[in-house]
Amino acid sequence: MRLIKSTLFLGILTGVIFSLLYFSGGLEGLSSFWKGLMQSQWQGIGRGMLFGTSLFLEIAVIWIALQSSRQETVSVVMAIAILLLGASLVANLYSSYFTPVPGVVAILLALVSVLIFEKTDTGSREPVLRRLFGHRLRADIFRRLVDGGLNVDFSGELHEASVLVCTIHNHVDLMESLSASNYVSLMNLYLRTASDFLVDVGGYLDECSGESLRVIFGVPLPVEGASNHACKAARAALDLVSRLEDLNRECDAHWQKRLDFRIGLNSGGMIAAAYGGGRMGRFSVSGPAVEFARHLSAACAQYGCRILSGPTTYELASEKLEGRPIDLLQRAESRRRVELYEFLAAKNALSPERERSRDQFWKGVIFFRERKWQESIRAFSSARIPGIPDMALDHYLERVERARRGEDEPTPEQALLAEAV
Repeated sequence: MRLIKSTLFLGILTGVIFSLLYFSGGLEGLSSFWKGLMQSQWQGIGRGMLFGTSLFLEIAVIWIALQSSRQETVSVVMAIAILLLGASLVANLYSSYFTPVPGVVAILLALVSVLIFEKTDTGSREPVLRRLFGHRLRADIFRRLVDGGLNVDFSGELHEASVLVCTIHNHVDLMESLSASNYVSLMNLYLRTASDFLVDVGGYLDECSGESLRVIFGVPLPVEGASNHACKAARAALDLVSRLEDLNRECDAHWQKRLDFRIGLNSGGMIAAAYGGGRMGRFSVSGPAVEFARHLSAACAQYGCRILSGPTTYELASEKLEGRPIDLLQRAESRRRVELYEFLAAKNALSPERERSRDQFWKGVIFFRERKWQESIRAFSSARIPGIPDMALDHYLERVERARRGEDEPTPEQALLAEAV
């Protein structure tokens, strides 16, 4: 709505100025100069049609300019001007004539009006948001952000939101075994597939580097609909796993390599703000909840999970998704304990066999924590589904054996994760 109102306002304003120039004869001198330059003897097209076409071009340029960068707008104006001049030359060759002067003047007036408008508080809103967010938000969410009343200085506010971090764990192996160009092609295919999907489902693409990406749900705008930000992030993570498994089959066929991707999910309070300066300023989030998502992604391989979630995410999303416990962390000299979970599927989407396996796994974890080793082994063994690998299950069976020998000391990865709690 803001775009339509701005376009109408500038269109009417520039239309009035253009009409005064056109009907007062202010453009006749330039038109006569152009006709003499071409040495044309032909009759020009009607003034009404020329006026209407010029107004249409003027409004079109305003509409485009309000949604584009300054460089893109200048390129569009130059392209239209060149087309008008070229069309006038071609028409003259075929015994016809029209002056491009009104059209060129109209689009230049449109360009100037938008440039002036962008200096105002109202007009600068979209350019500022586009600089901060770029194409990291879905188009309709960006438009809601522009049309809304949110202050665009983003000086810093505490928000409850969810973070999804997806990391490639075998990127060193990929770099060593592939040529530089093939490595870049593979990683770009992954980043494009993952980032496009996560933005399409409503996330904000906060970071996208050679080895990982980070997407936020719940900022800069709240999640719409019945789902909360944690449900949205967890469901997106599950769907992303399926998409990246499909991508791995493509990578295997093309490069004989697969991506070892792992996803960390966490929810909580984070400071959302416009970080950086004029050269590289953008909207981002920071805080312990954000960093813990990165630690969870890094710890996935240790536990044999594709998705590892913090407790708040699981609590908020458990009504919509199925999961199972993975570990209980406690920082040294602290009473605080944090449960980690793995998401498995949407609610009630597990097959009877997988549901039984999940329940037995849960029992095995409880027996393990109660130090009932035999009961734990029986429960974990019962949780095994023949022919289906379960690295988290293997991880726990190994832990039981180590614990029985008194060797169940935290690994360096687990200790690091506990310190991040």
